[in-house]
Amino acid sequence: MYFTDRIDAGRQLAARLTHLKDADAVVLGLPRGGVPVAEQVADALAAPLDLCLVRKLGVPYQPELAMGAIGEGGVKVINEDVVARGGVSARQLAAVEEHERAVLQERAARYRGARRPVPLQGRTVIVVDDGLATGATALAACHVVRAGGAGRIVLAVPVAPAGWRAERVGSSADEAVCVQEPVIFRAIGEFYRDFSQTPDEDVVACLDRNRAAYGSGGASASAAPAEVRLPVGGAEVGGELTLPAGASGVVLFAHGSGSSRHSPRNRAVAARLNRSGLGTLLFDLLTDAEAADRANVFDTQLLAGRLAEAAAWVAAREDTGRLPTGYFGASTGAAAALWAAGEPASTVSAVVSRGGRPDLAEARLGVVRAPTLLIVGGRDDLVLDLNRRAQERLRCENRLEVVPGATHLFEEPGTLERVGELAADWFASHF
Repeated sequence: MYFTDRIDAGRQLAARLTHLKDADAVVLGLPRGGVPVAEQVADALAAPLDLCLVRKLGVPYQPELAMGAIGEGGVKVINEDVVARGGVSARQLAAVEEHERAVLQERAARYRGARRPVPLQGRTVIVVDDGLATGATALAACHVVRAGGAGRIVLAVPVAPAGWRAERVGSSADEAVCVQEPVIFRAIGEFYRDFSQTPDEDVVACLDRNRAAYGSGGASASAAPAEVRLPVGGAEVGGELTLPAGASGVVLFAHGSGSSRHSPRNRAVAARLNRSGLGTLLFDLLTDAEAADRANVFDTQLLAGRLAEAAAWVAAREDTGRLPTGYFGASTGAAAALWAAGEPASTVSAVVSRGGRPDLAEARLGVVRAPTLLIVGGRDDLVLDLNRRAQERLRCENRLEVVPGATHLFEEPGTLERVGELAADWFASHF
């Protein structure tokens, strides 16, 4: 097995497609199993995600033999040789097309609702499935996409038989990308630990998350950060509130000692959350005068109070008041997040700690109710031990995630990106 599940497969596939980062790409997933794979690719490329809805036109007396394919927008591709050799009349062809068109429209309504397809004209279109066996559907999809006006087509799959490019792709795509190409190939599912069927609602959720981050098909629709002033501790502190269109919640960041709302690591994680359709609030927990006193930087109870005040400010706003909230804490800020989450009046929906010091909130760990994710670098031995001990005291839903090769600041290549992925998944699943 090469892949844990389709999400893992999508991440591995995305790593092979980074050269398309600035290609004005659109990512199309083949429902249903190809869509969660495609979502990971779209997220890595900051690109819009849509469906590649294709129906094969089978010869009437031999339906498995394709004489063409149809797509949305009236797109149709016909293999005239098969039609002629099969003796298929114009009436028979029209009848098959009418039936398949009805199925196509039903599926489009089920998955996309009233939303229009992402425009493809002149763009780089990445067609993604969860694997390629015979390749009939994926190749038909490429033909339909080409007929729909795509400027360049990339067919991308996590796994396919050895030699698949030369044997099957041909002129269907301009580029073909695959992660694994085993010589012995019986079925796609044998290369996944979890290859369970993707439910319709998961397909819709993938589209909704991407649309919230990137809108209906162009550049990212994530709102630009808005400079705000928050009343905390009888004074005001600066902050940045970012609300993607259709945000599913707001995550408040509690930075660590010696840092501020300008922390590059927290800002990187916040950007990843924004791309997943999550709002973020980065703010200073202390005024400039307070921050000058180093004792305040390590005052967990004081910082937790500021976090709770900021949460109340978010709850009182018209644009965020009805959204669930979460806390993301780094280093000592994680202690403040856990302390605040343990307050009896707290309504926070989830907490994520990055390289946190939960030991500084030890007195409150047992009363935290919000689901908590502890993320620690695999080479951060001391903090990893502190988090393991803290996990034993937590009574809420919790998980400890160790990022291999990462040190305390997650400066190693790919490690901070992994933090963003884990945090986005945790908040999305608990909001």
